This record gives sequence, structure tokens and C-alpha cells, in this order.
Amino acid sequence: MSHKIITIARQFGSGGHEAGERLSKKLRIPLYDRSLVEMAARELQLSPVSVEKVDESALHSFLRTYHVPEDPKEAARYGLPLTDNTYLVQTALIKKLAAQGPCIIIGRCGGFILRDDPGLIDVFLCASRKERIARIMERYGIPERDAASAVRQTDNRRRQYYETYTKEEWGSIESHQMLMNVSMLGMEKVVEIIEGMYNQGRG
Repeated sequence: MSHKIITIARQFGSGGHEAGERLSKKLRIPLYDRSLVEMAARELQLSPVSVEKVDESALHSFLRTYHVPEDPKEAARYGLPLTDNTYLVQTALIKKLAAQGPCIIIGRCGGFILRDDPGLIDVFLCASRKERIARIMERYGIPERDAASAVRQTDNRRRQYYETYTKEEWGSIESHQMLMNVSMLGMEKVVEIIEGMYNQGRG
């Protein structure tokens, strides 16, 4: 695969989706985030709401050594619990989308799934807890207490999802090519750095 793929893992409220959207517009390449939920729902013949409930949830331990089929339709036929089926389908979709051309994938173990791709740019975004809570309060219009709870619960769910399958530490430099603190760098600089890496070596 000669093209580049950007994967963004993120703490909840750190601005991962915003970074992805900005990069998508600047680089003119597709962004896959919630759209992966919708694609998986179509393959599983379920509503996106049903799939979203288990999206980035913990996997069955059986899947740690499970062979992931290349075709999303094959994965959807395995008859596993919804959480497991969702993971298998999304994994097959991520591989398929990455093979088609340059793109940006948010979360869902994208960096791990594509770790052997020489064109991979894998980033983990973090930010201060205070800033993340403030971002969630503003985005969803909820009080501070609820935002703090959402940050804690969502991070725990993402960590469990990632570590159950990959057996690697979520948010660790050992598990990702780069860690970027949005609170320290600012969103503009984060986007600029990733954009620069994407364009490096391009004519």
C-alpha cells in the first residue's frame, strides 16, 4: 500500500473528531468515525443505535486470538454476540477502507489494526481533564458533574476495548507512534504537525 493512512486514538473530550475533520478538509481525504458505526450496522442489518451501544465496548476474550475475515459480510455471518460481531465487522471495514486509498480513521483500534501498513500515521490525542470536561459541557450542553462522569466512563470503556483486543496499553507511547497533548500544543499545532507528516515525501 503506497498511500498514507491517519489513525487517531483519543481521550474523550480531547478533540479527536475535530482534529480529524480539520485534516479531512485540509488534505481532501475521507474521515471515518461514526460512519464506521453506520457501515457496520448495514452489514449486521441492525439500526445504528443498536450498534452504537456496543461500539468501542469491551470485547469477548475469545476474540483476542480470533481470525478477522477480510470481507465485512463474512464477519457479519459469524453469529457471535453483538459486541464481538461489531468489532469483527468494523475491523474488516477499516482494512477495506485503508486499502482503497488515503483516509482518516478515528478510534476503534485503527492504529493497531493497520500497524503493519508502511503508510500509517498513528496518533493518540490527550488533553487536561479540566479542558476535556469543559469541551464536553459545551458540546453537549450538560452540567459539569455529568460531563466529568461521561469523561471517566467513556475513557474507561475505550481503554478496556483497546486493551482487551490488542493486549497493549491504551494511550502509551509503546502502543502509538505519537502522543500529542492538545492542551499544551493547541488544536492548530496538532493539525499542522499531522498534516506535515502526511505531506512529507509527497511531490
